[in-house]
Amino acid sequence: MADITSLSLTQTLKALEDKELSLEELNEAYLERIEKYNRELNAYLYVNNDNKKIPAAIKDVIVTRGIPTTAASKILEGFNPPYDATVINNLFEQGVGILGKTNHDEFAMGSSNENSAYEVVKNPWDKTKVPGGSSGGSAAAVAADLCVLALGSDTGGSIRQPASLCGIVGFKPSYGTVSRYGLIAMASSLDQIGPMTKSVEDAAIVTDWIAGPDRHDGNCQDKKWSLDKNKLKSGIKGLKVGVAKEYFKEGLDKGVEKVVKEAIKKLEDLGVKIVGISLPNTKYAVAAYYIILASEVSSNLARFDGIRYGKSRDQFGPEVKRRVMLGTYSLSSGYWDDYYAKAAKVRTLIKQDFEKAFEKVDVIVGPVSPTTAWDFGTKTADPLSMYLSDIYTIPANLAGIPAISVPCGFSQGLPVGLHIQGKFREDSTVLQTAFAYEQATDWRKEKPKL
Repeated sequence: MADITSLSLTQTLKALEDKELSLEELNEAYLERIEKYNRELNAYLYVNNDNKKIPAAIKDVIVTRGIPTTAASKILEGFNPPYDATVINNLFEQGVGILGKTNHDEFAMGSSNENSAYEVVKNPWDKTKVPGGSSGGSAAAVAADLCVLALGSDTGGSIRQPASLCGIVGFKPSYGTVSRYGLIAMASSLDQIGPMTKSVEDAAIVTDWIAGPDRHDGNCQDKKWSLDKNKLKSGIKGLKVGVAKEYFKEGLDKGVEKVVKEAIKKLEDLGVKIVGISLPNTKYAVAAYYIILASEVSSNLARFDGIRYGKSRDQFGPEVKRRVMLGTYSLSSGYWDDYYAKAAKVRTLIKQDFEKAFEKVDVIVGPVSPTTAWDFGTKTADPLSMYLSDIYTIPANLAGIPAISVPCGFSQGLPVGLHIQGKFREDSTVLQTAFAYEQATDWRKEKPKL
């Protein structure tokens, strides 16, 4: 049998079922690997040596009863929640346990994992590069085989962008598919929990496990999304695939563009019909997003007042303070109409762009990130250039639609992800397209040399 830690979730489940390995052996193998590599990668903030179930890595912005949950912030240092998030309980029901809590940008605010209060996470493909953010620890843990699967959260690309930069699969389900109860809220109208995995089938299985209605989350849909394995593996011949001209303009790295266009050609070889489309309001997405995001951050983080729990607000890092101040300004008397109200209108226009496009196509494909992973420190002095790294992922959150990053090649030795977006609540079509592409290529087999 191949090295235990290199197995996908699908392969691990089969090996356990066939009694080729035990849960004890599985956890031991992962703990040994974490001991060997985590000190350098810094993917985990906390490791649970007592896990007896299938080992999953959980982003430290998702609450876990009796296990520290810091949101990668000094303000919550030492905080042990009294309850588990709904997704954690859902995993427990499937025989999945918490191997550890992963590092990320503080309160999930960032695109590079350089905003963590507990040092940066390093990209397993090149330790001088960022892993992406905010779910950089979960992405690095999956890429380096330090867990079977991981959960991340995605508010503007925080699952998909680090998945692209670390060469793994990262899926953001449709808004409301997965309960957010127990996710430390950043921007409630945008936040979504999702899987980060070694394969598309793994992502589909984990989504099936964690999806479902929840009385604790009023935005959670009543009808549970369920995995249809026959549909997942039914191929994509005849599917209409949209390519937006706005995704291939100035700002896209030439190497990334070449790799993504080759991936689109591969989809064409698999029998899809490529359709040129336009999403004209994409250019306003970043501006609208950061006004809406900051406004909701300002509201959600008001609870961290040093009275109910946590330390005083001077423990917030600079990026958190920046977004709180921007949001408070956007919502203040005399500015609400000029900023928040206008951003909300732009959000509606972006949603309508997608609805119009999906009248002609089944999915939309393009790049996940305009570049591959970059050197530490190169964007920290310029927040705008950092914010622009999410330019392709943000619109899906504004519209609430499902989107996935699937490995599609390398540019200068660093991973590139293919972005596949679908109609609201048609998560199965996104996963089906990603699965067909993944199975027709060998990119999923590539592993970083640690």
